[in-house]
Amino acid sequence: MDMTLKFTESHEWVRDNGDGTVTIGISDHAQGLLGDVVFVDLPDVEDEVEAGESFSLVESVKAASDIYAPVTGEIVEINEELEDSPELINEEPYETGWIAKVKLSDASELDGLKTAEDYLNSIEDE
Repeated sequence: MDMTLKFTESHEWVRDNGDGTVTIGISDHAQGLLGDVVFVDLPDVEDEVEAGESFSLVESVKAASDIYAPVTGEIVEINEELEDSPELINEEPYETGWIAKVKLSDASELDGLKTAEDYLNSIEDE
């Protein structure tokens, strides 16, 4: 796992792309809890997202789970590969299994997210 990633309590990860955008996905832990992902309801490009609000839905053989925006901003890209291959979330949650890219409204929101180390410590306790 990339230790520069940031995480939310609800198991989303954020990668700072260094250009005012971030890539968002769900953690390996989250995909493991969900089981085999069968469908991803992607947001639309140009959608505005609010930190803490649901912006996507991942359905697995076990359950459907809302995906919450870790940051506020505008969707600038979605991972269309997930439409045909939702299992990428299971196979490579931090690489090809990303969900969306967001142009940040407020980069300081990243400071409020958990470090990879803090996140790993928090899930060890579960």
